[in-house]
Amino acid sequence: MTKIPGLHHVTAISGPPQENVDFYAGLLKQRLVKKTVNFDDPGTYHLYYGDHVGSAGTILTFFPFADAGPGRAGPGMASAFAYAIPKGQMDSLIDELSEGDRHIPAGTERFGQRVITLRDPDGAPVELIETDGAADRHGFHSVTLWERDPDPTARLLTEVFGYRAIGSERAPGGERLRLQADGTDRARIIDIWRADVPAVPRPGRGTIHHVAFRAKTQDDQHHWQEALLKFGHRTTPVIDRQYFNAIYFREPGGVLFEIATDPPGFAVDEPVETMGSKLMLPAQHERLRDRIEAVLPPIRVPA
Repeated sequence: MTKIPGLHHVTAISGPPQENVDFYAGLLKQRLVKKTVNFDDPGTYHLYYGDHVGSAGTILTFFPFADAGPGRAGPGMASAFAYAIPKGQMDSLIDELSEGDRHIPAGTERFGQRVITLRDPDGAPVELIETDGAADRHGFHSVTLWERDPDPTARLLTEVFGYRAIGSERAPGGERLRLQADGTDRARIIDIWRADVPAVPRPGRGTIHHVAFRAKTQDDQHHWQEALLKFGHRTTPVIDRQYFNAIYFREPGGVLFEIATDPPGFAVDEPVETMGSKLMLPAQHERLRDRIEAVLPPIRVPA
């Protein structure tokens, strides 16, 4: 049986791009692996952060809209993403992040794991979770989905994608259900959060746009199209995103899901050694390069 191995990437909305780069490439030391544009709106950047080679399960992407209003997570949205921090490295990371008198919130515990929650320049929560077996600080630990009713989403993830429910726990303000994909790949955990108090979501700066799961091959992606159709979810046609092929659909609670292929990867149009240093455009926008570069603000990547 084909099963989803975990997350491929998470895409969010931010404010001005330089503040975003300073936080993720500077403070958190994620590599800017691709500097391109929103293929549907080439006057806007699409920034990709990840490990050195842009591995699936490490990729966090942003559409930086300088004029976007502040958003607010709520039911029907992904509300947080978490990086896996290797066991024993959390204290040294906190010391590193605290330089310059930066305030680091006190940690909490979730399913027996230590959790620190930072806020990026747009107010989005960035969770750091101390994790046995994490190889480095660049891979995801999990994503949290905020749902009014967790059951239909949990059914999709378990009965179609092959996740397993591995626990639930009460926390201040609600209840969290944890599901995990089989295998040993990184980014295998999805948490489903149900809040005690109703909330009204508002997309915008500081919110997650969609969550992408992995298909290791194009054949696997076709399998998921057929499996989802049988489950009652029609996906988009396969869309070429230059670095992966993508299909999209709304899960039962309303979160936008994507399934993205591992190939061809982020080195398809520039060498690994120089990834992220140059503005890369898809073929359909290359003829507009001068116009696009004149509109986009310059970005400086911290040393």
